[in-house]
Amino acid sequence: MTAIALEPLETGRIGPSQTLQNGLTLAWRNVTQLKHSPEKLMDVTLMPIIFLLMFLYVFGGVVAGSTHAYLQQLLPGLVAQMGMFASMGLGTSLCEDIRKGVFDRFRSLPIARSAPLIGAVIGDTVRFCVTMVMLVAFGSLLGFRFHASPLSVLAAFGLAYVFYFAVCWVSALVGLVAPSPETVQGLAFIWTMPLTFGSSVLLANTKTMPGWLQAWVKINPVTHLADSVRALTVGGPVGNHVYYTLAWAAGIVLVSFPIAVWMYGRKV
Repeated sequence: MTAIALEPLETGRIGPSQTLQNGLTLAWRNVTQLKHSPEKLMDVTLMPIIFLLMFLYVFGGVVAGSTHAYLQQLLPGLVAQMGMFASMGLGTSLCEDIRKGVFDRFRSLPIARSAPLIGAVIGDTVRFCVTMVMLVAFGSLLGFRFHASPLSVLAAFGLAYVFYFAVCWVSALVGLVAPSPETVQGLAFIWTMPLTFGSSVLLANTKTMPGWLQAWVKINPVTHLADSVRALTVGGPVGNHVYYTLAWAAGIVLVSFPIAVWMYGRKV
């Protein structure tokens, strides 16, 4: 385990600033661990390539008439989907650390109670960045091009990260609830599959779906994220999708964060 240097607390009261500092320290611990275990990034390295190739050449001709035309609407949608899938690794890592007793050591340190969870979520940013880089790089090789300003593109990926950060707290909660790391992936797929595939990720035009599915798609936060990323990267009306995405992200954090901290206290 990587050595952790945390400043001792002068008083028993831990404020928000100290909590954030503790969390960032533990986040750096998670990042440095990747140098010794780079295989932990294998899934987020290969997954974007596999999904892009599979969906593009299976659905491209049917949905858009050509793979090139479909690529322009598929890749922005996959930004939302890949972010959801990348967050699942956090729950697995968290469950593994708890079983190995790593979090027992954290409890003995003079740090904020929520710092280990905050550090795990912030440190998992590396997985998001690797996923997005691989997706855009490989998509560019296949012919994808941005049709918006650099600032708009950055806003799109910033929005995707905000939603990813929120979903990571749900993944952390799954990791705390799951009895073993092997069951985390199964539990995670139960809630990520309906959100990602029952959305506009693969189909920008969802009017061909059954009425009941269209109703689900309209309220699905992943739909709002995918439509926001499309509008900000390849053009089109943004509408209220950005606001809905931010509202969903805020709601997810407000609900899952305190529950995760409470579960963490009971678990360890």
